[in-house]
Amino acid sequence: MGGGERLRLFCALRLPEDVLDDLTAWQAGHGLVRAVPRGNLHVTLAFLGARPADDVPAVARELAAAAGNAEPIVLTPLRYRETRSVGMVVLADAGGAATSVADELGERLERVGLFRPERRPWLPHVTVSRFRERPRLELPPPDLGRFSPSDAAVYSSVLRPGGAEYEALESVALGGR
Repeated sequence: MGGGERLRLFCALRLPEDVLDDLTAWQAGHGLVRAVPRGNLHVTLAFLGARPADDVPAVARELAAAAGNAEPIVLTPLRYRETRSVGMVVLADAGGAATSVADELGERLERVGLFRPERRPWLPHVTVSRFRERPRLELPPPDLGRFSPSDAAVYSSVLRPGGAEYEALESVALGGR
């Protein structure tokens, strides 16, 4: 990866293996069209879009600082929700620790000129399917119980004919673990 190359970057919480197992079983059990592959399931903290590859160390530094300040994060599935192009599992954020990490990360990245936060509040969720035409499904949320993310990472998203592929470029520990 050359320094001048542009990468589609985002920061996310990574999910534990048992949660990934349960989510993929839930996806298969409900026959979701264009289910998000197991390796792409995560909780996005901030989507930065196309950035120079040289920005990765600065993004990782800010993610490490925000994640290092984190209280223990506990997430629980609340409901299945659809937008015009994705299906997602919305998560409850017990105590607001994940929201605090997302907010702090957004502020840090904005301060160094790498991010412009969205106007709407951050919504903890896992995107589980993508579609061109909204199926308007009413699904029960997966039975994941309470879980904590394994860590956080800076990802690169590469668009391919079969869909995006995500590669973790840098991972960081969560502070409250």
